[in-house]
Amino acid sequence: MKLKSIFRGDTGIWVVFFLLSLVSLAAVYSSIGLEAYSHKGPGPTGLFLKHLAIVAATYVAIILISRINYRYFSRFAVLGYWASLVLLVILMALGQRWWVIPGIGQFQPSEIAKVVLIIFVARMMALKKENQMQELSTFIQLLFYIALVAGFVMPENFSTAALIFLACYIMMYLGGVNKKYWWRVFAVGMVAVVAFLAFSYYKYEKSLISGEAQEQVIERQATWGHRVYSWINPQPDELTQENIARMAEARGGVLGKRVGSTIHGRLMTQAHNDFIYAIIIEESGFIGGLIVFALYAIFYLRCIRLAKRCSGPFGKITVAGMGTVIYLQALVNMSVAVGALPVTGQTLPFISYGGTAYLFLGCGVGVIQAVAADIERQKTRVKADCTTTIERVAQEGEE
Repeated sequence: MKLKSIFRGDTGIWVVFFLLSLVSLAAVYSSIGLEAYSHKGPGPTGLFLKHLAIVAATYVAIILISRINYRYFSRFAVLGYWASLVLLVILMALGQRWWVIPGIGQFQPSEIAKVVLIIFVARMMALKKENQMQELSTFIQLLFYIALVAGFVMPENFSTAALIFLACYIMMYLGGVNKKYWWRVFAVGMVAVVAFLAFSYYKYEKSLISGEAQEQVIERQATWGHRVYSWINPQPDELTQENIARMAEARGGVLGKRVGSTIHGRLMTQAHNDFIYAIIIEESGFIGGLIVFALYAIFYLRCIRLAKRCSGPFGKITVAGMGTVIYLQALVNMSVAVGALPVTGQTLPFISYGGTAYLFLGCGVGVIQAVAADIERQKTRVKADCTTTIERVAQEGEE
């Protein structure tokens, strides 16, 4: 059986995903130690095998999803949207950030919402006519459904809410909404986010000076204030995750210290998740970090290329949206690891330690590959029709 019949879709995206999963296995194996011992779990080998199982399950999910006609996803988008919203509401009502699934780990409904919302928004835009996409009512309608999900995610996970909203908002731009409305709301939104983070910073700084507990406007505001404060006012003498990450990157230099030789990865509780990019740089150097960055850039460019080749608006917008959210999340994680952004808690897609986040983003890749496989089928069909026509014309000429 040919590999192409198993790994359907865009070959370039499969190659990038394969390389990222190899990097993941090496980096997780190097950095999982402290997490394993601090939680008295199955040990480094046991956690690595669990990660390996998640990676394998993700491959299976992508292969299976890529065999589905992507147009079916549009039919179930509405149900998926409201189901994910219900899960988010229940989680908020319980005052929790996630559920724990035995044998798998943490389950965050926001990871489902991240994938489902993109498909739902793509469906809404695909059903609109070109002139309707320019109307204010369409813009407000799309914004409402995106903001509804982001709003329920935000109290417990600001960075994920911002990521979901920004990715879908970029989808609106790529899908052809009125650019005048788009830029105005974008400017207002950026000012609002900066103002809120500045307010959180001010409240946190004030609480440090007064020694009193910070009064929170919404849940986890103190956490956001602390993260922004720590980013603006770093304390080089403190043994924080951020400082250890900087030391790991400095130790790596240009060429790194060899895969499996991390020192700092054994000092960090989040070395296998939020700061795994720092461990990659420590072990493979600036060159290794640059290669990983290039892999994500290639992935996104392949998605944009597929979107341009897709004839239907639903497939076009879905691929662009999925590629955007994965690429943005990778950029955010890498920026945090090198100190360009405050700590956000976002994992590095297809590299950080596996769980439901790894699996659900993999399902997003499966949707991309389903669209790519459909493009290939149509291309093959057109080629076959052309060949048949040429043969018929040649046969008629001979007669």
